[in-house]
Amino acid sequence: MTHTRAQLVALLEEHGLRPSRALGQNFVVDANTVRRIARLARVGAGDEVLEIGAGLGSLTLALVETGAHVRAMEVDRFLLAPLRAVVEPLGVEVHHADALRADYSTIVTGPTTVVANLPYNVATPLVLHLLETQPLITRMLVMVQKEVGERFAAHAGDEAYGAVSLRVQYFADAAVLGKVGPNVFVPKPKVDSALVEFTRRDRVRIDPAVVGEEELFRVIRTSFGQRRKMLRRSLHDWASDGVFERAGVDPTRRPEELTLEEFAALAAAQ
Repeated sequence: MTHTRAQLVALLEEHGLRPSRALGQNFVVDANTVRRIARLARVGAGDEVLEIGAGLGSLTLALVETGAHVRAMEVDRFLLAPLRAVVEPLGVEVHHADALRADYSTIVTGPTTVVANLPYNVATPLVLHLLETQPLITRMLVMVQKEVGERFAAHAGDEAYGAVSLRVQYFADAAVLGKVGPNVFVPKPKVDSALVEFTRRDRVRIDPAVVGEEELFRVIRTSFGQRRKMLRRSLHDWASDGVFERAGVDPTRRPEELTLEEFAALAAAQ
């Protein structure tokens, strides 16, 4: 019961709409893809799902098929009427809100899985915002530009590894579950996409009693500000005498080689 390409194009034409470049809109028009996403979301009857950026409802319809209770959020006011016409008869609650500014206390009332097709410009700030501020969102499955997805799920030594990877690791476990080609979208993007799963940890990965969040991420941001330099250079203005020895971290290493625990050791030794 999901949209075909022809149906979605017809829906756009019926309402005099076209995908917004400013909002980074690329609508999924392949039934196999949206059902694959719904399957990877691992939701079913009794589960609470929030779809962010529901668009015209292609993925929403696939999520409804799982039997989960689905809420949908959409920022584009021009899409609200056709979206509601498609999904509200199936019991989906539609919320007109900007995901970065929404009052989630009125939308998320229990453990919830977020599923989303996110544009490049909002993916990183939104994922981090939800991890940092919404503990009831316990899992996420997002489709993002491939390089963004690789950054979310990278580990020490990976080319994509950086401050964003470490920020994600602090709150959650992340993994790339698959790739999606450009042919399943209208309009067709110039890049591949990745499906990334986030599973919130029961507690943050570094005990705040060992080192505070602010101190930990200050050293991480400072290190990655000059990521190609050795730590003794990138942290020259930050490091106190003997901090590397106390932390057991070789100052000739580069930031992309250190784990979150090693950064925590540095911060705690300062």
